[in-house]
Amino acid sequence: REAVQRMCDAMVHRGPDDHGLRVDGPCALGHRRLSIIDLRPEGAQPMTNEDDTVSVVVNGEFYNFLELRNDLEARGHKFKSRSDSEVALHLYEEYGVDFLDHLRGMFAIALWDAPQRRLVLARDRFGQKPLYYHADRKALVFASELGGLVASGSFEKRVDLDGIDAFIAMQYIPAPLTAYEGVKKLPMGHRLICENGVVHEPEPYYTLRFDETRPGSIEDLTHELREVLEEAVRIRLMSDVPLGAFLSGGVDSSLIVALMAIQSSQPVKTFSVGFPSKSFSELPYAKMVADEYETDHHEMIVEPNMASVVPQLVRHYGEPFADTSALPTWYLCEYTRKGVTVALSGDAGDEAFGGYRRYMHTRTSRAIHRMPWPLPQMAAGLLSHIPTPQAQEVRDYGERLMQPEHIRFLGLSAPIPHKDRMLMYTPPMRERFAEDQMAVLFERLFDESSAVDPINRVIDVDTQTYLTGNGLTKVDIASMAHSLEVRQPLIDHEVMEFAASLPGSMKLRGMTTKFLLREVAKDLLPKRILTRPKQGFSVPVDRWMREDLAPLSRDLLLDQSTRERGIFEPKAVENLLKKQQQGEPRGFQIWVLMILELWYRECLEN
Repeated sequence: REAVQRMCDAMVHRGPDDHGLRVDGPCALGHRRLSIIDLRPEGAQPMTNEDDTVSVVVNGEFYNFLELRNDLEARGHKFKSRSDSEVALHLYEEYGVDFLDHLRGMFAIALWDAPQRRLVLARDRFGQKPLYYHADRKALVFASELGGLVASGSFEKRVDLDGIDAFIAMQYIPAPLTAYEGVKKLPMGHRLICENGVVHEPEPYYTLRFDETRPGSIEDLTHELREVLEEAVRIRLMSDVPLGAFLSGGVDSSLIVALMAIQSSQPVKTFSVGFPSKSFSELPYAKMVADEYETDHHEMIVEPNMASVVPQLVRHYGEPFADTSALPTWYLCEYTRKGVTVALSGDAGDEAFGGYRRYMHTRTSRAIHRMPWPLPQMAAGLLSHIPTPQAQEVRDYGERLMQPEHIRFLGLSAPIPHKDRMLMYTPPMRERFAEDQMAVLFERLFDESSAVDPINRVIDVDTQTYLTGNGLTKVDIASMAHSLEVRQPLIDHEVMEFAASLPGSMKLRGMTTKFLLREVAKDLLPKRILTRPKQGFSVPVDRWMREDLAPLSRDLLLDQSTRERGIFEPKAVENLLKKQQQGEPRGFQIWVLMILELWYRECLEN
């Protein structure tokens, strides 16, 4: 009881409205509540079934809970609340561990079946909600955040170097790895069952398939996709507290706002943040969409206070996480929470419908590889010798075209590739990671992919790694740190399944990304939104590392305690800092190293 109470106390920000704790034999369940649906005491958790033999805690939302409830009541189940979470109990009574198949939403679940002495842990299909766990001979402990898990005191905080190498390569740590030895992430779409004290290996209950192609003309598919998107937005508008939307001015968030406005009787509350530098601000585009749909629009310009906010970010993520867009996302969530408790966002549009540049590179490489020999080598060689201001980048691209798809993918998506890590690491680290563990992981994922279309193969792997490990983690931590729930219609499993059934030609057409999604948006958004270049939630990291953060980066990375960690060669770090000051764009690599050192200090050493 005391351990679980400490864990709940460490995660007050995830649920400031109420808390609950239930001990039933060998199982203790704790919950922090952010009240969204059924604000009455009856909606509190942990919840139990009619005879108190099954109990559950849920983080997240079930968007189809009303139809599930109606069906379960018709089957004789009795409900104590109007909460969406309660349906999990009765679904389990009806279907056993397969109850997860019936849920439509985002969730992490812990369900205790006392008569069976069975604990079921589960994470939603795409990992919108996190779930960390540690198991040894004494106990199985689990939490929504690493900080909550650490508060249990049930394990010693030891660094997992596999997790650290993965972070340095990818800017995040892919599941099931974490930064701590013996601590794992439950992968997306997986459940873990502990029965009679035996902890079984996690098993998938859902896999997104790419092996069926949906027939239909562009017009037919556009009409079908719009209907799917409208429903995904509609079911996410249910709330007993104020609700709004993020609005960046990009296609994805703008489309979500448009679909909300069409279905709402009141003006949609929209929220945007930008930076003082116009080249890094999308506020004019967001305002364009807000004016089009007469939203109740709120915007602010932020000048980040790095010294205070970056350590906060590091503490909340609980392990190294270096996506620089986490910073504006943090400010956006903080600002949005002042006006609403729930916000819809456009996350996952790029992964589902083909929005990243690396998908275009995949298509180019595929076309070159299909040329008769020796034309592929000649084309790649020609690219390698084109004189441009970005000569090195073009040469790397030419070399990459001839590599296996998993190596090519890593070259396009891993910010610090294996050869660069080998130059930075100390001899023991170089010896341990002489084989690129990320290459091994991604080769397996490509081999296991159900997709035949080369663009869909990359999207499949991206969904299992970058989307769940980076994009969704970023939004969950930043939003819940401010007690804000973010709902993401484009990650609805019916939207994702529709997208997975589309051939690559419906995602990339000529130089147009997200082709079919843009076809839907044509009738809904200003033309300027559809034709503007992709910008993303970017920050001026190179300028920061040369100016604002230059003293901090040197203080942190050249400090004696940093050198003694045994990860990086001090001379390599000094050279990296020197190159940045001389004008080479090494800001992101320095940022990765800074985040790692701050994690050691903030989380490992308190």
